[in-house]
Amino acid sequence: MTIAVYPGSPFPLGATWDGKGVNFALYADNAYGVDLCLFQSKEDDAESVKIRISERSHHVWHVYVPDLKPGQLYGYRVYGPFEPWNGHRYNPNKLLIDPYAKAISGTIDWHDALFGYEVGHPDEDLSFSGIDSAPYIPRSVVVDSAFDWQGVKQPKISYHKTIIYEAHVKGFTKLCPDIPEEIRGTYAALAHPVTIGYLKELGITALELMPVHHFVADRHLKEQGLTNYWGYNTIGYFAPDVRYSSSGTLGEQVTEFKTMVRELHKAGIEVILDVVYNHTGEGSHLGPTLSFRGIDNASYYRLAGDGRYYMDYTGTGNTLNAMQPNVLRLIMDSLRYWILEMHVDGFRFDLAATLARELHAVDRLGSFFDIIHQDPVISQVKLIAEPWDIGEGGYLVGKFPPGWAEWNGKYRDCIRDYWRGADSMLAEFAERFTGSSDLYRDDYRRPTASVNFVTAHDGFTLNDLVSYNEKYNLANGENNMDGDSHNRSWNCGVEGPTRNRAVNQLRDRQKRNFLTTLFLSQGVPMLVAGDEFGQTQHGNNNAYCQDNEISWLNWEKADKALLEFTRKLIRLRVKHPTFRRRRWFKGQPIKGIGLEDIAWFRPDGTEMSEENWNHDYAKSLGIFLNGRGIRSVGPKGEKILDDSFYIIFNAHHEMLTFRLPPERWGNQWIEVLDTSENKVADESTSYEAGDTIKVEGRSVVLLKQPLV
Repeated sequence: MTIAVYPGSPFPLGATWDGKGVNFALYADNAYGVDLCLFQSKEDDAESVKIRISERSHHVWHVYVPDLKPGQLYGYRVYGPFEPWNGHRYNPNKLLIDPYAKAISGTIDWHDALFGYEVGHPDEDLSFSGIDSAPYIPRSVVVDSAFDWQGVKQPKISYHKTIIYEAHVKGFTKLCPDIPEEIRGTYAALAHPVTIGYLKELGITALELMPVHHFVADRHLKEQGLTNYWGYNTIGYFAPDVRYSSSGTLGEQVTEFKTMVRELHKAGIEVILDVVYNHTGEGSHLGPTLSFRGIDNASYYRLAGDGRYYMDYTGTGNTLNAMQPNVLRLIMDSLRYWILEMHVDGFRFDLAATLARELHAVDRLGSFFDIIHQDPVISQVKLIAEPWDIGEGGYLVGKFPPGWAEWNGKYRDCIRDYWRGADSMLAEFAERFTGSSDLYRDDYRRPTASVNFVTAHDGFTLNDLVSYNEKYNLANGENNMDGDSHNRSWNCGVEGPTRNRAVNQLRDRQKRNFLTTLFLSQGVPMLVAGDEFGQTQHGNNNAYCQDNEISWLNWEKADKALLEFTRKLIRLRVKHPTFRRRRWFKGQPIKGIGLEDIAWFRPDGTEMSEENWNHDYAKSLGIFLNGRGIRSVGPKGEKILDDSFYIIFNAHHEMLTFRLPPERWGNQWIEVLDTSENKVADESTSYEAGDTIKVEGRSVVLLKQPLV
């Protein structure tokens, strides 16, 4: 087949349709030849056209092909030295996915041909495979970027007003009976009015999606009848994963994703993506050659020693080399694409400490963060770090630069320990409840730097946190029953499901305690999808490979009472700025008022002394939050005033009597929440200063002093 080709341009990278043809540009520093391969259909085992690219500018190979249109399928074959011992793994027998592909036509069909070496050869990855991988690997797709956003703008919700909901695209709607069956588990299902109505009623302001970048399902999982359900195994940093598309695979997935974002934005809900720039789906030196490895292995990955092996700070076999300019460019181009073209509102960076590594050490102010800080696009969206990796020195909670928020793992651990009755100091509980100033205050950061969570996708659900002491992952090929040392869980006396009424009542109360603590804490709360109605994974705390009923939300068994409690609790937080302050508490008298913005009390109604804070057996306290002591102003510079609140936490296993503070802190208090009775916004009971209140064991009582 004869086809015209022009020199084209090295910018932008990827495949770009201009209405008359397509420009292709590929970074491959160490290569000495690149073929552009065009396919007529997804079913073709071989390319119909192979174009040897002759133009090269600054390590970028480029060509322009007139008359090509969106939907065109393509891939690359790259020539260069096959010297694994020197870090080079070129093999033109392997069709490669474009790192900048905006869409990918399907998923991998696992076969030995996908590996650059002969699988089973005694020399392992030092051997060379001559088998063509084209029949087994999906194609990159040329897309049309045009889309009608209908004038819908991004919500741009401030952090202190943000309530994050972590969800899986498929698992959230796969079993939802109110969603049309043909779109369940897809982007279209998230855009459906039923889904949006549910999120709005719950009070969510930001939907944080587990990875949607096109990913690889590991071979060993597929051979066990499992899959990489979570998706933390990226191969396409610009392509929305085709598995979640209900409309098509030749670029339709891009339009469907944009439609989802647009409809969520119409409802005032932001979209945050969980992104995995720390490693790719190509695995270790024994992994497949799918894209980066075959294009320029030495330029994309952190290599160890002579270059045969990979540095692995992620536990996945490889680590992307964010010290390299081409990798930094890839990451920044990807982030800007999702912001400018797909209109997403922020990112949660998986194992973000890996991106801060300069050589072996973690450098908090590495080049990655410097570039983001000065970028006029990326720096303006929500940036959330998972602040750790598995390398030495990789636990960086509280160490990220200003402008970043972090998953606060110390908050999670402290709150779990407090409510399960483990030895923990009230002083740490106080720090976590008030925004973790010990972690963030000294670097000019605010309480909103702390993304507070009790559960996340990785670990027990809230229901399982109060139902299991052991973790049961037998279906994963694991037998991980290491007790509560990692999970910090407590089964309330019986392991797993039970008909014991007292145990079930205690579990329900504990769930309400966790949720109440989360939504009354300063910082940004994150709720995991399903926790609001008692979702269970039956003790599985690592369901990463379970694309089935273990992971999918079971809407028909939803605990409606817990769901309604959570809705009211979120409304309470949204209504009262007392619980979502933008500045730190000072604990000093407010000028003109004479009361502290926050005060701490013992059960006997006297203020806490220095000595009281460091007893690991102390489980009960009262907290006064002064609604007239909010140290920030509104959008027009106006002073923010609110009701004052008195919160009683009783993590002791027995009922305790609490005395309310003297009149100085308020004459009359109205009860608005009691987790022992599943009561929110009741306001039928009132107390006066100095009165005593009997507070059930393991429960929270919230009292309000109306603003006069």
